Amino acid sequence: MGINNFTIPETMSAWVLGGVNELLKVEKPVPEPGPAQVLVKIDAVSICGTDLEIMARGLPAMVEGGLPFNKNLTIGHEYMGRVAKLGAGVDTFKIGDRVAVEIHAGCGQCERCREGMYTACLNYGENYPGHDKGHRANGFTTDGGFAEYAINHINTLVHVPDFMSDEEATLIVTAGTAMYGLDVMSGLYAGKSIAITGPGPIGLMAVAVAKALGAEPVILTGTRDDRLALGKQLGADYIINVKKEDPIKAVKNIAGKGVHYVMECSGSQNALNEAAQMLQRGGRICLAAFPAEPYPVDVAALVRNNIYVYGIRGEGNSATHRAASLMAQKKINAKPLHTHTFSLDELPTAIKYARDRIDNAIKVVVTNKK
Repeated sequence: MGINNFTIPETMSAWVLGGVNELLKVEKPVPEPGPAQVLVKIDAVSICGTDLEIMARGLPAMVEGGLPFNKNLTIGHEYMGRVAKLGAGVDTFKIGDRVAVEIHAGCGQCERCREGMYTACLNYGENYPGHDKGHRANGFTTDGGFAEYAINHINTLVHVPDFMSDEEATLIVTAGTAMYGLDVMSGLYAGKSIAITGPGPIGLMAVAVAKALGAEPVILTGTRDDRLALGKQLGADYIINVKKEDPIKAVKNIAGKGVHYVMECSGSQNALNEAAQMLQRGGRICLAAFPAEPYPVDVAALVRNNIYVYGIRGEGNSATHRAASLMAQKKINAKPLHTHTFSLDELPTAIKYARDRIDNAIKVVVTNKK
C-alpha cells in the first residue's frame, strides 16, 4: 500500500479558522519535515467535540500567545494517513506506511516533558518566531488535519494495520485518550469495578478499553438510549439511563459500597459530586470532559472519603500506542462509533452535521484519500 511514486505538490488545500465558527478554504504551501519528523498525506480525519469548542470559543487552541481566530490555523487533530516524506534521521518509518497520530509532541525540554507528561507541556503554544521552544499540538497550536498534508514528529505516530479501515484508524487517538484516563487512575483493571459517565466517543471508548483490560463490572451511565445500547455492544456489563433512574443508587445496587473507579466523560454540572457518591471510600475519579461552565464541588466529601481526583489532557503517557495495540489485536472494536462520512470539500457541512445531529452522529469522518 505504498505511495513511493507519489508526487508531492508545492501547495495543498486546507481549511483555516477565520472568525468565530467560520472555516475558510485556502491554498497553503505543503510543509517540509524537519529532523525526526515526517510529512503525512492525510487520508481521513474525524471531527471531535473539541474541534467544535475551538471554533466557538478558541480555547484550548492557542496561536501566537492568544486565541486562534483569523491566524491561518488549520484545526482537526484526530487524523490518519500515509507517510509521504521523511525528515532527516528518520528510519523507524518508511514512505507509504499507514499511520495514525497523537496530538501532542511537547517541547521536549521543560520539566513536564522530561517527566513524560508532554500533554502538560509548560511551553504550550510557544512555537512562533521569538517564542519558539519547539512545542507542537497539531490542530491546537500548529496546523492539524483538515488539510491534505501535515507534519508530525515521529513520537506522535503509530502504525495502522492493513486490515483496519481509514475511518476506524481515526479513532485510535480517541481510544488513546480513554486509555490515558484509565492509566492515571491505576492502569490495573482486571477484576476492578468502574463506572463511566457520559456515552460520548471518549466514554464509549473507555468502556471498550476498560473491558479489554479486564474491568468487572463496567457500568455506563448517560441520557441517550441509543448511545447506551452502543456501550452495551462495546462491552458494558450494565447501562443506566440517568433520566429514568437515580444513577448513584443504581451503581450501588450493582457494586455494593460503590465502584473502585469513575471515569467522568459527560461534563455535566453535577458530574464530580455524583461521581464521588458512586465510589467506595478510597476510590478514584478521572475527569476527561470540559464542562461548559464552572460548578460547585463538595470538597469535604472528597476529603472525608479519601477520594482521589485526576484530570487529563489529551492522550499522554504514550497511551495512543497501547490503545492502537489493543485495536490491532482486535480486542477493541471501534467500528460502531463511525456513523457518517463526508469529503474534505464538504467539511463545513460535516461540521454542521456533527453539531446539529449529536444524538446520532457519534463520529463524523472526513475523507481525503486520492
